[in-house]
Amino acid sequence: MDSEQMTTILFRPVGPLELALIEEAGWKKFPPRLPEQPIFYPVMNEDYAIQIARDWNVAASGSGFVTKFAVKSDYLKKFEVQNVGGQIHNELWVPAEDLEEFNSNIVGTIEVTKSFYPSGK
Repeated sequence: MDSEQMTTILFRPVGPLELALIEEAGWKKFPPRLPEQPIFYPVMNEDYAIQIARDWNVAASGSGFVTKFAVKSDYLKKFEVQNVGGQIHNELWVPAEDLEEFNSNIVGTIEVTKSFYPSGK
């Protein structure tokens, strides 16, 4: 691979089940979406990913994790950045049927940068 290729760093908040599937895939790809999940949405900054992992994933599944990964910048040009709230709430909306192609444009591995658990546990 051309080491000069430009990449964009993205983040994805996940719960423990999705994290286990990422680990099973060798930290190289995200698992397919469930039928009721038509969009895969990586987020554009770690602060937003932290909010979701800490405030939503912990409540929904007992723990939350922030993943960080690089994607080929040229590939990402096909997706418009979506703002879904405040200034930091920017994400990409990747149709579920495009997730395999998205995964093939990840450069390197997916890493966990933050972990959150319920208070007092």
